[in-house]
Amino acid sequence: MAYRKQLLKAVLLLVAFSHGQSAAAECVILLHGLARTAKAMNTMETALVNEGFAVANIDYPSREHPIETLAPAAIAKGIAECGAKNDAPIHFVTHSMGGILVRYYLKHNSLPNLGRVVMLAPPNQGSEVVDNLAAIPGFSRFNGPAGLQLGKDANSVPLSLGPVGYPVGVIAGNKTFNPILSQFLPNPDDGKVSVARTKVEGMQDFLEVAVSHPFIMKDDVVISQVIAFLQTGSFRREKPIQNQPSKDDER
Repeated sequence: MAYRKQLLKAVLLLVAFSHGQSAAAECVILLHGLARTAKAMNTMETALVNEGFAVANIDYPSREHPIETLAPAAIAKGIAECGAKNDAPIHFVTHSMGGILVRYYLKHNSLPNLGRVVMLAPPNQGSEVVDNLAAIPGFSRFNGPAGLQLGKDANSVPLSLGPVGYPVGVIAGNKTFNPILSQFLPNPDDGKVSVARTKVEGMQDFLEVAVSHPFIMKDDVVISQVIAFLQTGSFRREKPIQNQPSKDDER
């Protein structure tokens, strides 16, 4: 009987401890890109949960509204899922246009417990693809009003946002399997945005990887680098091993 009471007490303590840890866990808001859904970030979500983060993987209607409408709605939903009363840091991991939503929101709103932001393949300086294809029939219908705001013209939202004043790490892809779209982009590019145009003034770290735009958020190396930045504020860079010449090589 005494053993059962001790066991029950231990279980209750473990449950209480687990709930306390969950409530205090740092939370990551995931924002997918244009014409995608939250499912695109499922692999990232699983990896972050396994690292002990709480995760709010937000689905938002990216093709139905302009950025000015999408940003506050999607991010408010993410903050609510993270827990408005939780003082732990709230981080962001975004793909493509999701990074622009974060920049727009943080330009117009404050987030006292803002942590770090990792942007994957963001069109931070607009994309030439939009400028060259916007007039083609069907482009605006497929990409919606927000898609038309991602170019480099006078309607560009990214170019209107200015530098960032919070910890941002950008990961850009330099591999493409879309030669049609790549012809509109300066090399290197990921098929949707050039490496150069992913950068933003004020960013804390930058990394270039051999991954294409649609798959960058599912890449194992990218995911490990995202976790590294969220935990330390910088991407992990391993020094290459210098091979020492053998005696046979020296002959």
